[in-house]
Amino acid sequence: MSVMPPASAQPEQSDRPTAQERAGQVAVERALSELRSGRAVLVEAGGEQALVLGAEALDPESAAQLACASPLTARLALPLAMQVDARIDAPVAPATALDEAALELLRLALVLPAAVIAPVAPGAAHADALRVAEADILAYRAREVRALRMVGRAPVPLEDAPRTEFVVFRGGEGLRDQVAIIVGTPDLSAPVPVRLHSACLTGDLFGSLKCDCGDQLRGTVARMAEGGGGILLYLDQEGRGNGIANKMKAYKLQSEGYDTYDADEVLGFGLDQRRFDFAARMLALLGVRQVELHTNNPEKIGAMKAAGIEVTGEARVIGRLNPENVRYLASKRDRAQHRIDIGG
Repeated sequence: MSVMPPASAQPEQSDRPTAQERAGQVAVERALSELRSGRAVLVEAGGEQALVLGAEALDPESAAQLACASPLTARLALPLAMQVDARIDAPVAPATALDEAALELLRLALVLPAAVIAPVAPGAAHADALRVAEADILAYRAREVRALRMVGRAPVPLEDAPRTEFVVFRGGEGLRDQVAIIVGTPDLSAPVPVRLHSACLTGDLFGSLKCDCGDQLRGTVARMAEGGGGILLYLDQEGRGNGIANKMKAYKLQSEGYDTYDADEVLGFGLDQRRFDFAARMLALLGVRQVELHTNNPEKIGAMKAAGIEVTGEARVIGRLNPENVRYLASKRDRAQHRIDIGG
């Protein structure tokens, strides 16, 4: 049950990266792996180069290694919003180009966006440190969208949708895979019912009461199956793009009284780290040009329109309200303008 042949989901020749772009992507991907493993990388930006280490990976051993490798004074780069158990007891300076590149690299690595930066003299050799350039870091997300490709598809009958096909794409955010779930046989010549669903391990799989994600996921698939079909994009964007580890840090802060957005801000993240340009690319590769978007989030609607996907209609996706998620839903309504009617 394929809505179109697999070949149509491959990038056009003009979308394929150049050799230089591929080399830059490889350097960034290796740097992400190094940072997630708690090792420093050498970042070049704004005519400066420095060893960069995620602050949460700093321990006496890594601090000693940085001190030996860099004779210059190290500094800490972090968003100004980050404030848990912290006080400023040293001069604060505006972020440099290298600081910004380092923080973006840490966000891509799904670790806390706080970096220990140890400047090194130009031309200094650091054979053990992987080298990555600012331009490649800043271009990484857009290049990943262009490189998105299908890597597998198969029928997977679901409890409420027995005629369902899973189509797996590689790319989007780092080395993670994204999934298009085609329910029934939607008519691609007409507006297709579509939901962009960001993965939520706690809600989708374990039925967490802190959100309504599981209800939204299963309810949308069931409605599509009852109707003429549709497509649900299951996007690996846990914790509004911050990753599962940072999501748990935010949950801990929420248990101490912060709301969902304040918790992320305290950790150094913005209101929402997600991007939906690669979701639009998935739809385009599937042959979808017009959608009826099933969402409460105006940002998703704007992102589809900006990417050239025509949004002909909208449908609300409401889960069950309970004492554990009412504050979360109210925060999304009041602070991110989600179209949710929960009263109060």
